[in-house]
Amino acid sequence: MKDIMKLSPSTSQFLVSAAFFPWSIKPIYGIVSDCIPIKQRKRVPYLIISSGLSLFPWLIIGLSEHLRSSSNLFTLMLIVQNLGSAMADVVIDAMIAEAVRSAGSEFAGDLQSLSWSSMAVGGIFGSLLGGYALSNLPINAIYIIFSALPLFQLVTCVFVKESSKGFDSTIDNAAHDHADDQNIDSAFAGQGSGESFKYVSTRRRKGARKKNKRRTLSKRSEGHEKHNKSVNLYSSLKSAFISLCTAFKQPAILRPMAWFFISNSAVPNISTVMFYYQTEVLHLEASFLGTARVIGWFSLMLGTYIYNRYLKHKKLRNILM
Repeated sequence: MKDIMKLSPSTSQFLVSAAFFPWSIKPIYGIVSDCIPIKQRKRVPYLIISSGLSLFPWLIIGLSEHLRSSSNLFTLMLIVQNLGSAMADVVIDAMIAEAVRSAGSEFAGDLQSLSWSSMAVGGIFGSLLGGYALSNLPINAIYIIFSALPLFQLVTCVFVKESSKGFDSTIDNAAHDHADDQNIDSAFAGQGSGESFKYVSTRRRKGARKKNKRRTLSKRSEGHEKHNKSVNLYSSLKSAFISLCTAFKQPAILRPMAWFFISNSAVPNISTVMFYYQTEVLHLEASFLGTARVIGWFSLMLGTYIYNRYLKHKKLRNILM
């Protein structure tokens, strides 16, 4: 935005804030993932979709020079990329929460620490690679190389195991349909047993009527099943929304949420403006700034270790104080 598009600091900050908007609506992704399974699974399909959304914008930006020079199209690609990243973050957090429920609450800190440590290691690797790439590679090659990271994430989705959801309802529907078929067969069998002496043509007409009735019942059953799915989807979304509103009303959740909201809204995000100041006033190289972020990721790793080693069993109030 600074070197190619020649945008002002304020305009660049506005576009960056717009590009990161998908991170502000993360609860929606969690509700959709919980209430709308894909192929009877709630996590892996959305993880695949989010990986694809993170992958293709980088490839398109790297291959299209016109897109890199258009602020509107470039921002649109960044919005799509951040949508995929935010969705993947929500899905991974949900998988960690499910793992905590199955493994026991005593392992909650360990799993979360493992997640943050992995993110810190990835951040260190990405910062070092980014600093080197800015100094030695053209900008289009950087975008294409960095698309390898979401590609790796997409490939690893193959190794993520998730049990199928909704088998019980499927079995119940199949059993119900099978029982209907048996009732139809027995009804027509009883009707035909008393008239076995009739001509073959009569039996064929009765068989044709029997098939037509069976097809009619099958169509009605399919329509009824589709209607039930729509009703269940609406009920699931409504229940999730009500549960979320109910949770927000609880003081134990409302107060921390209010604190996070105020802390984020009271301190404006001027990262892009600071980047202009650091490069134009302090004359720091962009590659140096990328490498300097390694310090922040090392601090995250150190904080994760300290929490997991010394603070995990202490009360949250005492830790914050």
